[in-house]
Amino acid sequence: MKLRIVLTAALALAATSGVSRAADPRYPDWPCTQAKVPEISLAAVWAGPALDDVQNKWKDDAKVSALVSKLSARRTPIDEAEKLVKEFLAASATDKTANAKLLFAGLFDTLNAQRSQVMNGLERVSRKQREAADKIRDETLQLQALQGATQRDEAKVEALSNELIWKTRIFEDRNKVVRFVCEVPTTIDQRLFALGRVIQQEME
Repeated sequence: MKLRIVLTAALALAATSGVSRAADPRYPDWPCTQAKVPEISLAAVWAGPALDDVQNKWKDDAKVSALVSKLSARRTPIDEAEKLVKEFLAASATDKTANAKLLFAGLFDTLNAQRSQVMNGLERVSRKQREAADKIRDETLQLQALQGATQRDEAKVEALSNELIWKTRIFEDRNKVVRFVCEVPTTIDQRLFALGRVIQQEME
């Protein structure tokens, strides 16, 4: 039983190696297999008219601001979001181009901010996982020493074994969450690209 606990901890540490050694040395805390792209490039998602003249003005338009909030929420299905864009721009009449630019500027700012928040969170968790892995490794060595002692302190062995089981479980659960959250930046990219395409199509 005790040997299995030690092996479980060792396996957890082996899994950490992929988290702690980043593929790109520029981002040592980035835990995902997907390449880290700090910000979405405007040119990659927008081929419409320049947005220089709108900047943060979308925040001053109550309708645009409210729509941006709804469109950027991941709980809003993309097909519903596209429909809302079309309805909004269809009702814009003579102000369609101006409203389209405001809407996309808002989406670009908001979704980029969401990406940054998610990515910063992933790197924070990555650092915590590295610290947790170090503690698990140290406690695994302590447990091995206790198990191999001539006069075993069974109470200490049991206490440390239970602590290792708990810490390993938390570690593994966090790894699962990290793998899931690593998909979020790509999902945000796809949402911005899709909505930008609809906005541009409605402007034509």
